[in-house]
Amino acid sequence: MGLDDRDALAVLRDAVDPRHGSDALIADFYTRWFAVDLSARDLFPPDMARQRTVFAQALSWLLGELIAQRAEEPVAFLAQLGRDHRKYGVTQRHYDTMGDALYAAMHHRLAGQWSDRLAEAARDTVALATGVMRGAAEAEEGPPYCDGTVIERIRATRDVSVVRLQLDRPLAYHPGQYVTVQVPQWPRRWRYLSPAIPAEPSGGIEFHIRSVPGGMVSTAIVNETRVGDRWRLSNPHGGLAVDRDGGDVLMVAGSTGLAPLRTLIMDMTRFGVNPRVHLFFGGRFPCDLYDLPTLWQIASTNPWLSVTPVSEYSTDPPWAADYPDPTPPRGLHVRQTGRLPDVVTRYGNWGDRQILICGSAAMTEATRAALIAKGAPPERIHHDPLTD
Repeated sequence: MGLDDRDALAVLRDAVDPRHGSDALIADFYTRWFAVDLSARDLFPPDMARQRTVFAQALSWLLGELIAQRAEEPVAFLAQLGRDHRKYGVTQRHYDTMGDALYAAMHHRLAGQWSDRLAEAARDTVALATGVMRGAAEAEEGPPYCDGTVIERIRATRDVSVVRLQLDRPLAYHPGQYVTVQVPQWPRRWRYLSPAIPAEPSGGIEFHIRSVPGGMVSTAIVNETRVGDRWRLSNPHGGLAVDRDGGDVLMVAGSTGLAPLRTLIMDMTRFGVNPRVHLFFGGRFPCDLYDLPTLWQIASTNPWLSVTPVSEYSTDPPWAADYPDPTPPRGLHVRQTGRLPDVVTRYGNWGDRQILICGSAAMTEATRAALIAKGAPPERIHHDPLTD
């Protein structure tokens, strides 16, 4: 029965689900793979803890979709993975050895209940995953990544840097999309970043990066990036967008979550007529609202845009004096004090708007929950995959 055997697929899903204790199976898989294919180890960072968790979550989700007999989204997901994995240097042989190692790890860990049905389901799942990824990678004709040189780095706040690069070739992306980035301080560790400006034919690009507590890559970017550094960018992902025929828009940005929303707003300025956009831009302190001057400039010439600054605290800490003052000229809404989800929902549930939320996973989840609790339809709320 293979992929039609929901019971067998459920056994496999439970075995790889990290919530059910799949650490041993996933570790066994990587051990087997690296033992038979030494070149595969070079594709990954030295610390494999996060990689193992992400792989287990993705495999568990894939099996869950197959159990539900949903094929379109898993195939699209696997195809995107195949195209994206070209940037790591994945070869056709890697797919073969990976598939063999994954099947062997499943067999070993489920030896006590292994059967012909489990074997067939495992073989077909592995064949589907590797086959779609391999085929998508082979079909992709463009280069797997784009390199660029850092030409400017601005320390906007204690934990935010604005980094501008000149790419070796223009990178085509839609406003609101994100890319993965590798920096010289941490080779083989890729981090999701959203461009803060629309794609430029000249190859210019800008990122806003906030250092996350415990985040090795983000902290290195904020503190150690220097002019002349060479960065590597993947091809773009994501579908965050404004439907210009879909009615008015609510945007909620926490800290550097502003970047993709600012890009969407900048792109909208190309049009004479736009839906109304109300942007809430939040930070912990007033000084964390690092890009208010830019938002003021855009809003001053585009009456469809309204901007409400929000900070959790009403006054700045002493260290704020060491960084640029983000206070804009008069013209924006008066700054509000409080948690971003609470301030946004003071104005209602915004249920008649297209709702876009960008920021930390915690802020995004809290804002989404607050809006739904107020009555906003969940299907009108959009955000990128939650990851910090």
